[in-house]
Order: sequence, then structure tokens, then C-alpha cells
Amino acid sequence: MSERKVENALETNVFDSAQGTEHASAVVGAPERAGTTELPLYPRKSLDVEEKGSFAEDGEEPTEEELFRLRHIGDKIPMSAWLVAVVELAERFTYYGITGPFQNYIQNERGGLRPGALDMGQSSATALQYFFQFWCYVTPIFGAIVADAWLGRYNAIVLFALIYICGLVILFSTSLPGSLDNGAGLGGLIAAMIVLGLGTGGIKSNVSPLIAEQYTKTKPVLKTLKTGERVIVDPAVTIQSLYNIFYWCINVGSLSSIATVWLELKIDFWAAYLLPFCFFFVGLFTLVIGRKYYVIRPPKGSVLLDAIKALTLAAKSGFNMDAAIPVHGEQFVSELKRALVACRVFCFYPVYWLLYGQMNSNFVSMAGTMETHGIPNDLLFNLNPISIILFIPLMEKGIYPLLRKLKIPFKPITRIAFGFFLVSAAMAYAAGVQRMIYNAGPCYDGPLECAASEDGTTPNKVHVAIQTPAYVLIGFSEIFASITGLEYAFTKAPPSMKSLVMALFLLQNAFGSAIGIAISPTSKNPRMVIFYACLAGVTCLAGTAFWFTFRDLNKTEEEMNMLDANNTEFKPKPAAEVKTAISKKKTQV
Repeated sequence: MSERKVENALETNVFDSAQGTEHASAVVGAPERAGTTELPLYPRKSLDVEEKGSFAEDGEEPTEEELFRLRHIGDKIPMSAWLVAVVELAERFTYYGITGPFQNYIQNERGGLRPGALDMGQSSATALQYFFQFWCYVTPIFGAIVADAWLGRYNAIVLFALIYICGLVILFSTSLPGSLDNGAGLGGLIAAMIVLGLGTGGIKSNVSPLIAEQYTKTKPVLKTLKTGERVIVDPAVTIQSLYNIFYWCINVGSLSSIATVWLELKIDFWAAYLLPFCFFFVGLFTLVIGRKYYVIRPPKGSVLLDAIKALTLAAKSGFNMDAAIPVHGEQFVSELKRALVACRVFCFYPVYWLLYGQMNSNFVSMAGTMETHGIPNDLLFNLNPISIILFIPLMEKGIYPLLRKLKIPFKPITRIAFGFFLVSAAMAYAAGVQRMIYNAGPCYDGPLECAASEDGTTPNKVHVAIQTPAYVLIGFSEIFASITGLEYAFTKAPPSMKSLVMALFLLQNAFGSAIGIAISPTSKNPRMVIFYACLAGVTCLAGTAFWFTFRDLNKTEEEMNMLDANNTEFKPKPAAEVKTAISKKKTQV
């Protein structure tokens, strides 16, 4: 093979940054557009191994030009990450299995049209549901402190799993018919909620960072696919894929409520709570046997107190974070600044979670006033996780790769804003469904409350399946708002604050639940149309404000993602190194 042929092959895919020229003219059949020559993605098939047209070896860092030009793909997901995903699947199976029947358990009386136990009414049931959500998303703060200061993430998950089991025992035992007959139902439920909330919250703040920590690479590298295409294996894309898998497993687990609401209907609530109780041990078993495979980082001490002190010093100096450097050091203050960027983004999430909470509270009550044709009124919630299970592979294998191939940016801030608009559309649709219910007989805007309902046994004549689009829209919104929020919390937090920042992200759900508790007295007929319409309008405004407030963060996304690479800022090789590499290749030939 002549030296000239090697030089031509090398120069085919080399970008000369000084001249701004793409040396692609030597490639036969290279596509042209608008009078310019487009840089080809594939080397000529006629070239042998020495002539493949790229000077960089697989595993090397890309140049600036390659970062822009080449397609970005995700890396292989480690086996340890799959094991953590199974643990989360089992925990979510348990959580949604027990919470699926909660609205009926609290709202309805025993022996009525719908299954029930405590007979507390819709408003009280909704308020208690929001209280439980609030508590479940406050406790991650405790979980983060315990993990960071003393136990580490893995040991903290084991501890809170044992606490979780105690809560399951309380809930199951007090839902037995004898316990309900003796008046232990309400007290047992509240006690179980407190213990279960502590258990699930402690797991929540640690399992999300733990699964991401199983992937340890931090810098993008070059790779040649079997087709000959040169691509960039991007850690950011890998983390995005990993959290999509994580969220997919969450929603597979949440399908447990399909089984539990049927058990509630056909047997009783104790049977509905026994199934998730037993399944929880699958997750605990996986957690224990997989220990030797996990990447486990030791605790480094809780940074919460130091962060509060640093923020106090900054506040006293006109919110100048640099004022805390003499006391806490430049590195800690720099990391705290990074954490605050993520926390600013989270501030809009309470509105999102307020709307999300409608699915297992007011939507269930709405279904109870509609014709269900023999199916449980709390079954339709499962349309939400089913839609997510279907949409995540579509986005992961189809839409996202297509957007990357077309060089269409769909960065985190954009995805989150899109999620807000989708959940707003879901509430607008719910308002329309509620109007249809109020326009239908026999009781119109007082479903199950008029004499024509025959003591609350005849619902308004609207088929419950019409609720479907609302659940699907919320599910679709979660792929953009919720998954991206998890991803953002992990990638933007410094290593010493990942559990804390994740806990703060989850805390926004608690704030949304607190708002839900405050407005729960208004969730009564005949005001539900206005209720849903107001939620839709507020969330649409919140999504718009979010986009205009944070859209500039999309421009610094890659730069921020690289800050953890060996604790230094990642800098791709300048394209000027191309000529040096060509010279070396010529010398080798």
C-alpha cells in the first residue's frame, strides 16, 4: 500500500480547524447539500484496516470537532445496576400495591357499592393520601443524612428496608376484619403510614444515586461499531439510559396495584396488603445476595450542616457565596454552588407533583361516580405505569437516538418543561371528563348523592374508560419531567452531595403534597370542574415560567456534566492535534 493512499485515507475524516475545511472530497459518493461537501460518517469500505480513515484509537478522548460531528451513544449497563433496579422494582411493587387501595379503604364504608373500611369521605381520604405522600418525600432527607454521615448508601438501604417491613406488619394486621371491628383500622393505618414513610423515604434517597454509581466512567471516548461507524460513547447518554431503565422498573413494579385492587374487591383489604408484604422479600433477598457485585462508596460525612453554615455566611454577605470560602474552603463552596444550580431547577416541581397526586386520589373518586361495569374503580391508575412501560423503550430506542442523529437538541431543561405542559393537558382533559359526568344522569353534579342513585348504588351514566387519556398523558409527562429530574439531580450534584441533592429533589414531592393537603377541602362535588381547570392553568403557567427562567442552562449542560471527571473539567483534544497524529501515522507506515 502506497504512502499516498494512507495519507488520503487519513485525511478523509480529518477536520482542519485552522481552515474550517472538511477533507471529504476523496470519498466516493460523499453526499452534497446546498453546494457544500458534508463530512461522511463512514469510512470507505474499500479501505483495509490500515486505511480506515481515523487516526484515533478506540477508547481515546474525542476532539472538539468529533464531539460535535459523531453520533453519541450509551455504554453497556453494568450487571450491578440491573440488580439495584430489581431491588427498586420490588420496593415499588410493595409501595403501589399497598397505596392502590388506600382511597377506597379510607373513603368508603364497608359493604357499600365500592370496597371500603373507614368511611371517612372523599376529602378526608384525599387529605390522608397527600399526608402519606408528604411524609414519604420528607423522610429522604433523613435517609441521606444517615447514609452520608454513618452507614453509606448500601447499608442505609438495608436498615430502612427492615423499618419498611415493620410498617407492612402493622398495616396488614390492622386491616384484618377482627381489627377493623375493634376500631383499630384508623390508628393502625396512621401508624403504618408513619413507619412505611420512614422506610420508603430512606430507601428513595439512596437507591437512585446507588444505581447511577454502578457506572463509573466519566469521560466520553471514541468507539468503532461493527458497521465501521465511528461514534462517541457518552457517559451522559449512558446515565440517561440508566435512569430510563430505572424508571421503567419502577413502573413495572407499580403494576402490583392491578392485583391488589382485585384482591380488595374479591376478598378483602387484608389480602390486598398481604401480597406486596410477601413480595418485598424478593427485593431484600436481591439486595443481600448482590452485595459483592455492587460499587459501594464509604460514607464521607454529612455535608448538610456545613452547607447550612455556608449559606448563612453567604446570606449575611448579600448572598455572595464566595464569602464562605475563608471558612469552608474553595472546593466545598464550588461544590455547593453546583448543588444550588440543581436545587433552583427543582423549585417548580411541587406544582408538577401536586397534579401527579390526583391519580391515586381524586381520579379514583371520580371513577367511583362512573359506570365501571364490574371492574374496580381504582384499577385505572395502572394505565399510567403501562403507558410508561410502553413509551420508555420507544423514547430510548427510537425518538432519542433519532433526535441525536439529526443533531436536534432535546436537553434536560427542554424535556422538563415539555413534561409540565403534558401534565397540564392531562388536567385540562380531566376537567372535560368531570363536566361530562355532571351533564349525565341520574344525579348530574351530585353523583351518588341523589335519591335516583338508589342509596348510592347507581353511578352517573358515563363509562369509566373515558378517563384513559388523562392517565396516559401523565405517564408520558413523567418520562420528561420525573426521569429527567432524577438524572439532573445525580449529574449536577458534586460527589459529596449526591444523596443530599437527590433527597432535596424528592422533597419537592412533599411540598406538592402539602399544597394538596391545603386544597383538599375544595375537592368536592360540584366544584371539581373548576378544581381541575385551575390546576391545568397554574401548571401551564409554571411550565412557561420554568422554561424562560432556566433555558440558558441547556447551553452549559455538557460543561457541567464533565466536572466530575477525575475532579477536573473535561477538555476535549483540540482539532489542531489532528496534523500531529497524521504525521505519526505516516511515520509508522
